[in-house]
Amino acid sequence: MEVLKITPRGYCYGVVDAMTMAKRVARDPNVPRPIFVLGQIVHNQHAVEDLESLDIRTLDGGSRVDLLDQVPDGATVIFTAHGVSPEVKHRARQRRLNTFDATCPDVTKTHTLILEKVRDGYSIIYIGTKGHPEPEGAMGEAPPGRIELVSTLDDVALLSFAPHTPLAITTQTTLSQWDTADLIDAVQERYPNAEVHNEICLATQMRQEAAVKAAQDVDMVVVVGDRRSNNSNRLVEVVEKVAHKPAVRVGSVEDLNPDWFRSMDRVAVTAGSSTPTQVTRGVIQWLEAYDPANYPKPASLT
Repeated sequence: MEVLKITPRGYCYGVVDAMTMAKRVARDPNVPRPIFVLGQIVHNQHAVEDLESLDIRTLDGGSRVDLLDQVPDGATVIFTAHGVSPEVKHRARQRRLNTFDATCPDVTKTHTLILEKVRDGYSIIYIGTKGHPEPEGAMGEAPPGRIELVSTLDDVALLSFAPHTPLAITTQTTLSQWDTADLIDAVQERYPNAEVHNEICLATQMRQEAAVKAAQDVDMVVVVGDRRSNNSNRLVEVVEKVAHKPAVRVGSVEDLNPDWFRSMDRVAVTAGSSTPTQVTRGVIQWLEAYDPANYPKPASLT
């Protein structure tokens, strides 16, 4: 079976910067202990475990504001690549916690856009994923009533802004350009004068475009990424919806099922921007060594 390695794939510069900062903080003897990350530094369990080996503790499972309450006085806290709201930063300053900000520059750009547009009198329609930390942080830049979240086409009908409200549309950086296009069109149909500021990051867009292009010439695309990684899940979606080819997401080589590839002649491999290189390498090596003769067929396949 031939294995096509899609380029670009894997870590983007924002993830590299976040991981580098966290490791630098962990190795600095002058940084007060204990050290916490407010949420997963990036959405990949392997990356989280890498930091745990350096005695960095990850707090997860709630809003950033609630997680901050679990950080003891005098400790150090790292803000993740997804960004945090001004309220989180304010509370951390009030408590005199030692903070390090690993927010991706592309996410910071969206925060700045929202802040500037609100100051100019606009209200914001933010296209993003419900429950994801990036919208939580970015939407915190606007006062209550001045920003609303759209995740699906059904959400557009629920928007409460008056028809002639000055509006700016912006997006979560890790979404698919194809998915956001439909949502942006639906919002503009309801609010024709709304400004559009598509904030999908270049790294995300390039990985999606490369995956769609490669999918044309293979039987299946394997996406290496954590189940919580929005950009990894979107890679699967764009291959299936845009390239109309089968795709599967695996967290690591352990998730690969030999039966998937019995009838495959050519597969492609890509990885989400939060997936460590060594994890992707392990998947590629397994696929390159794959021989169906080494895996007896289950009874259902005989």
